[in-house]
Amino acid sequence: MTRYIPAFFLGLALVASPGVIVAATPGLTSRPVMTLALAERLLQAGVREAARNGWPGVVAVVDDAGQLMALTRMDNAYMRASVDLAPGKARTAVMFHRPTAILEGAIDGPRPALVTAQGYVMMKGGEPIVIDGQLVGGIGVSLDTPEHDEQVALAALAGVK
Repeated sequence: MTRYIPAFFLGLALVASPGVIVAATPGLTSRPVMTLALAERLLQAGVREAARNGWPGVVAVVDDAGQLMALTRMDNAYMRASVDLAPGKARTAVMFHRPTAILEGAIDGPRPALVTAQGYVMMKGGEPIVIDGQLVGGIGVSLDTPEHDEQVALAALAGVK
């Protein structure tokens, strides 16, 4: 008896097999993605800036889906809530594709209804990470003041360009 394997399943076997190189599929594009190495570099740059200024806290990096890739809670972090706030700011920056300072400003000004977007952290300190025009992730910082949060997030981004 001869068994036939549908092409779809054969393709899955090839993709899942170690050492097999599969050519790019026509019609699909490639784009930059967040890697663990990049997440760690961003994290280290943020922690360096925070430590240099004596502002202990939490720095987090997420991918383009808002999923946590890396997080550091520095010794003597100012607020316990920072462990939740930093990744929340990073995720919010990704989901809205803009700095969280802009969202905070909108709530304080022309768009107070934005506060009804549940599950997001609309506070300074979250920045989207864009490479070659593509959103690849976000960085979120929670230290002691909104200004310090924003400064450290921007320094981390500048440190990896």
